[in-house]
Amino acid sequence: MGVSVKIYAFKPFVRFYRREGIKDSDLCEAVKRAERGLVDADLGGGLIKQRIARPGEGKSGGYRSMIVFRVGDRAVFVHGFAKNRKDNLSRTDLKALKELAKTLLDYDDSYLKEAIKFGALKKVICDDE
Repeated sequence: MGVSVKIYAFKPFVRFYRREGIKDSDLCEAVKRAERGLVDADLGGGLIKQRIARPGEGKSGGYRSMIVFRVGDRAVFVHGFAKNRKDNLSRTDLKALKELAKTLLDYDDSYLKEAIKFGALKKVICDDE
């Protein structure tokens, strides 16, 4: 099953996932699960939390990713952390991420292309594209 949404990573998340050795295919798998309705947590306002397994380990002790998500349209990875370093988001962080979600969901395709051009977003390429 392919991914039907466009997948992006916000610049701060790109630094995180590269540093942690997370692959684009791991991000694609998280979005595929969300597209099938398998969302780890719906945080409201177009923001979801999905677990990503550590290489060679399971998801429960792995990474948490916050994704701006609209079914059939787009997924933007905006924040991530290792479960062993942080339990959850603070209320302040959650509020800020929901504001970011609203903004990113309002962007049209031309604005997203500009954001990629200027390095604010990275397009994530899945194997089946």
